[in-house]
Amino acid sequence: MSKETSKRLCILYIAMSLDGYIAGKDDNLDFLSKVELAGEDYGYASFQHEVDTLIWGRRTYDKVLSIGWEFHHRDKKCYVVSTTRKGSDENVEFVTDPVELVRSLKASPGKHIYCDGGGGVVAALLSAKLIDRLIVSVIPHLVGDGIRLFREGLPEQELVFRSANTFPTGLVQLTYDVKIV
Repeated sequence: MSKETSKRLCILYIAMSLDGYIAGKDDNLDFLSKVELAGEDYGYASFQHEVDTLIWGRRTYDKVLSIGWEFHHRDKKCYVVSTTRKGSDENVEFVTDPVELVRSLKASPGKHIYCDGGGGVVAALLSAKLIDRLIVSVIPHLVGDGIRLFREGLPEQELVFRSANTFPTGLVQLTYDVKIV
């Protein structure tokens, strides 16, 4: 990293339905498959080269493991925010406070920090104004109910547009930086 880009960013990289849900009822993620296309990863592999740390909520982590998705982040330091689990497993270290974690990570050298939900983790980090960039892939599907990406009661934050990419599947990927005031 150059001197100009040496600041370690916390980047939310996540998908949501057009009506704002990151999961449906009972943590259902079926809507994500609506945009699956052979050979298309929507920039995910490229993004992975920019980060060396991953943060997930416990429900997100448990859901990924329960549906049999392979854990693809063994080359990164991975944290799962949980009030019920302690210690670590073969993939992650469990922590209780995402705000304290991100503050500590930002004060340490490294690549950027990748936050991939869930809703409680995102709310805590946005409330503490610790998310620096949002990369949100909007899936052309209405879920109707479930877990919202952006909860009510978050502090107002101004965003600076970086890019919008559209894909043949109808997915639109929006990238914004949080304006520092």
